[in-house]
Amino acid sequence: MLNIAPETKRYVYGQLLLLANASVVKHLSAIIVLAFFFQSPLLAQNRTPKAVFVIVDGIPADVIEKVPTPHLDSLANIGFYKRAHVGGQKGTYSQTPTISAVGYNSLLTGTWVNKHNVWGNDIKAPNYHYPTLFRLLKNQYPNKKTAVFSSWLDNRTKLVGDGLPQTGNLKVDYHADGYELDTVNFPHDKERTFMNRIDNRVIDEAVACLTKQAPDLSWVYLEFTDDIGHKYGDSPQMDEAVRKMDAQIGQLSRALQQRQQQFPEDWLLIITTDHGRDVKTGLNHGGQSDRERTTWVVSNQPGLNAYGQQLEPGIVDLMPTIARFMRIQFPKDVAQEVDGVPLTGPVSLANPQATLEDDTLKIQWKALEPTGTVNVWLATANQFETGGKDTYQLVGKVPLKQQQFSVPVKGKPSSFYKIWIEGPANSVNKWVVLK
Repeated sequence: MLNIAPETKRYVYGQLLLLANASVVKHLSAIIVLAFFFQSPLLAQNRTPKAVFVIVDGIPADVIEKVPTPHLDSLANIGFYKRAHVGGQKGTYSQTPTISAVGYNSLLTGTWVNKHNVWGNDIKAPNYHYPTLFRLLKNQYPNKKTAVFSSWLDNRTKLVGDGLPQTGNLKVDYHADGYELDTVNFPHDKERTFMNRIDNRVIDEAVACLTKQAPDLSWVYLEFTDDIGHKYGDSPQMDEAVRKMDAQIGQLSRALQQRQQQFPEDWLLIITTDHGRDVKTGLNHGGQSDRERTTWVVSNQPGLNAYGQQLEPGIVDLMPTIARFMRIQFPKDVAQEVDGVPLTGPVSLANPQATLEDDTLKIQWKALEPTGTVNVWLATANQFETGGKDTYQLVGKVPLKQQQFSVPVKGKPSSFYKIWIEGPANSVNKWVVLK
């Protein structure tokens, strides 16, 4: 039996469905011939990858698992559902506030707050030296189109950095946002029902654009669930808000299915949330409790790799996952900074750890394949943070399965060590910060 990519199977199904609906396919033999034709690996390679990621604000994993969400469930049935986390590594240099804009930028850049520098919803001073997924796509594929659909204007203007000199005057090709500022069409009420109307508008705009223009990379942001969480906490109102969100996802999913059936496109849809909520009431977030840190991811694409299956992903993993699907290659200096690991495709290692003991850096990682070699690189300054180039020294080449390596640094005294572990299929990084 031929080894057929899942995306090719879905495309075949869509073509057969369209033909069947048009009463073109009248014989089983015709179906068999057509299916065999569409199994061609060349066809799968020629399909255009497109991606949509959706951030639905402030829904803890236990809530999404409790409330009926048939549309998310249908996506997970063909793809996957996983619990995930935000917040960086607790108690270390990468610990990250469980706050909305902070989480968005962790997804966009694939880095924790110590790098992207968005510490709160005021978005005071993003470090644009850490490029977003939007910039990486445009840098490699200038003609590909991007879109942002959001109630919140700052998502596009500050986080993505649309039109800013710091982002090279990046252009977002399509956008529908800023509705929270429109109090004429969306008069604000104490029950926050206006935000649900805004989210409905956001979805309508996204569906219209995705159906007609089909931008290559799109971000959809839905806010209502977080507003209801802040007002009512764990409550029937929150459950109802989640059900409304699920219906909106259903609209979006149907639009992408239609595109995939009618055009030679392969659509990745990822839905996640930016933080959980406090344990006691469900009203708040921002801290490091397990419930505030615990999130979730749903995708329509199957094929979780060993990392996705064995470990709990972080929100930073979604950027390299989408990049891999979109065939975006990271420049080496960007690859050295990305904190995430792809959830699909080949993967070699994850979970890097490093400590300094007796003038020796003790480095560890989790091997996710049995063979191969890792290169261990070391830098003692962080020039990338200010737009410069870091000087890395290759300090070791060791078998991947060894899962550890020690580096004497007596001759390299520093208060900061930057470690990059380069595997055959992916790389990871870790810092040792002494001050």
